[in-house]
Amino acid sequence: MGKLNPKEILERVKREGFERVWLEGALLLPKTEKMFKLFPGRRGAPHPLFDILQKLRQSFLDFGFTEVFNPVIVDETEVFKQYGPEAPVILDRCYYLATLPRPDIGLSKAKCAEIKALGVPLTDEGTAALRGVLRDYKRSEIDADDFVEKLAEALKVSDGTATRILSKVFPEFAALKPQPSALTLRSHMTSAWFPTLQALQHKMAPPIKLFSVGIRFRREQREDPTHLRVHNAASCVIMDDEINVKDGEEITRAVLKPLGFENFRFVQKVVTSKYYAPGTEYEGYIFHSALDRWVEVVNYGLYSPVALAEYGLEYPVLNVGIGAERVALALYGETDIRRLVLPQFYAPLTLSDIEIAKMVEIDIKPETEMSAKIQGAIKAAALTHAEEPSPCEFLAYEGKIMGKWVKVYVYETDADTKLLGPAAFNRLYVYDGNVLGVPEKGMKDIPLVREAREKGIPLGFSYLDAVASLAAAKIEEALNKGPKAVNVRVKMAKHPSDVNIKIGEVARRYITGEKKRIEVTGPVFIGVRAEIAP
Repeated sequence: MGKLNPKEILERVKREGFERVWLEGALLLPKTEKMFKLFPGRRGAPHPLFDILQKLRQSFLDFGFTEVFNPVIVDETEVFKQYGPEAPVILDRCYYLATLPRPDIGLSKAKCAEIKALGVPLTDEGTAALRGVLRDYKRSEIDADDFVEKLAEALKVSDGTATRILSKVFPEFAALKPQPSALTLRSHMTSAWFPTLQALQHKMAPPIKLFSVGIRFRREQREDPTHLRVHNAASCVIMDDEINVKDGEEITRAVLKPLGFENFRFVQKVVTSKYYAPGTEYEGYIFHSALDRWVEVVNYGLYSPVALAEYGLEYPVLNVGIGAERVALALYGETDIRRLVLPQFYAPLTLSDIEIAKMVEIDIKPETEMSAKIQGAIKAAALTHAEEPSPCEFLAYEGKIMGKWVKVYVYETDADTKLLGPAAFNRLYVYDGNVLGVPEKGMKDIPLVREAREKGIPLGFSYLDAVASLAAAKIEEALNKGPKAVNVRVKMAKHPSDVNIKIGEVARRYITGEKKRIEVTGPVFIGVRAEIAP
C-alpha cells in the first residue's frame, strides 16, 4: 500500500495553486484493488472518558431518571434570568457565537470584465443568472455549502472555475469579519435546565426526574493539568413539591458507588451562586489516590425561587451536577486531565507487549486455499529433512493447479551443512517491549532469551513459517502471471524483512524510542524452488 507525500503535495500547491493540485487529488491517492476489511467481534479500544459517561448514564437510568438532550446554544438572556446581577461575571466565562454577514455584492461592469478575463464567456442570460445567485445568497435562500455549485450552474462552468471566480472577482467574501450575536455556548448545564423544565412542567406529572450528560464550554485562560475549555457534565434535576437539599448527597452516592467510589465528603459552600437559594449549595468530594487529596467532583443545591419564578416554575427543583472528567481522573489514577481526555496530543506513546504483538506478523501471504496447502507442504518437508546433510534437495509438493503442473522442492546447495540452518526454527516473542526471534531450546544463560520464553507473548510462528508463506505466495503469483520458475532463498537473517516478517511502523517507532531491541537474526539457510509447466 502506497503512502502520500505531504511535502511534495504542498510544494506543488505553492507552485501550481490549490485548484490545479486539488483537481488531481484522485490521481495522487495510492492505488489499490483491495477492500478494507472489517472484523466483526474484534473489539476496539474505548476512550476512558466515554466509558465513564456511559456508566453515569446507566446509573441515572437505573434510578428512574428520564434522559433529555439539553440545548447547547443558549441566549445570554437566560443567564440574566438565572443569575440576576451576577450574570455579567458568569458571561465572562462563556464563549459567544459570531457569524459572517451575508455581503450585498453588486455585479458591476468591472466585475463582468474580470470574469471574462478569466476565459468565461458572459452572456446576458449568464449575467442575469449570476445576479440572481448573489441576490439569493444575500437573502439566505442559498446555503453557503451550495454557493459555489450555484455559481457554476449560473455561468455554466466547472466548480474549479467557479472557485477561481469567487477568489479573484469577489474578494469581498475573503474580507468578511465575524459579527457577534447574543448566543453563547453552554457553560453550565443549569443554563439549559430552566428552559427544559419550563417546557415540561405541564407535560409531565411531578416528581419530574430528568438527567442529561453533555458538553460544557468554559473560557479558561489556559488549559493545564486541571482545566480544559471543553468538558462534560452528568447533571440531573428533580422537580417536586417535596424535595430536600440532602437528597443531593444521596443521589451523588447512588450514582457514583457503581463506579467503585465509597468515600465521600460534602461541604456547604460559604458563597452561594445566585441561581441557588441561599445556604442550599453544596460541593461533594471523592479521594484521588494518585494526588493523595480530596477532589471536588459534584455540585448540588436547590434552585432559587427568584430564578424559578422567571420561568413560571411552580415547584422546587434540586440540581446535581457531576464533573465527568474529575471522576475519570480519580477512577484511573491520572493526574493530568489533558492526558486523559486528549492523549493523542499530550500522552507519550506507550505500547503494551500485547499491543506490540498485534503489530508483528508474517508479511506476504498466499491468498488461496491451494497456496496455503503448498505452504504447509513446504514446512512439512523442511522439518522432515531438516537434519539431512547438504548439498541436498527434496520434493515438497507435486500436483496440478489451475491447469498447470507444479513441482516444489526444498533445497540447500552449500556443502558440509544441513538442509535448514539453526535459526530457521526460531520463534517470535514479544517481551518487555522487545521483539525477539528465540530458539526453541538452549541459551538459558542469556536472561532476556530465558525470560522471553517463560514470560513473553508467543506470536505462534517461526522463521520457517514466514519463509514458507513467502514462497507459497510467489508460486501463487507465478501461476497467475508467470514466470515458469520460482526460487526463494534466505541465508543469514539480519532484519525481520529478510524472513518475511513485518513489524508495524508505530511499534518500530516505540521500540526505537524506548531503546528496546528488535532481534530477528541468525543463520536460516532455507531454499525453496518451484517448477511450473503446462
